[in-house]
Amino acid sequence: MDHKPKRSNDLRRLANLRGNPAAALLVDHYDDDWTTLWWVRADGDGRVLAAGGAEARHAVGLLVERYDDYRARPPTGPVVAVDVSRWTGWAATEPD
Repeated sequence: MDHKPKRSNDLRRLANLRGNPAAALLVDHYDDDWTTLWWVRADGDGRVLAAGGAEARHAVGLLVERYDDYRARPPTGPVVAVDVSRWTGWAATEPD
């Protein structure tokens, strides 16, 4: 959980994940050139990691390495991890 303003740190999405761990992550690319469109989806079981645990610290460390905003102010809240069991995707054109 990052530092963006929220009404509460007791987020409904975390409670939902604890109650039903089925999770999906979706990443897509859109462009006016439709030949470059693609998406990828990772399905698996989600877990809420307590802030400060070894796995959560590792995940936050990866974010800090990648994003400048997090270097100045690393996230301090719980972390969502997904154990991926299935990948699916689509692309408008075949890769080279």
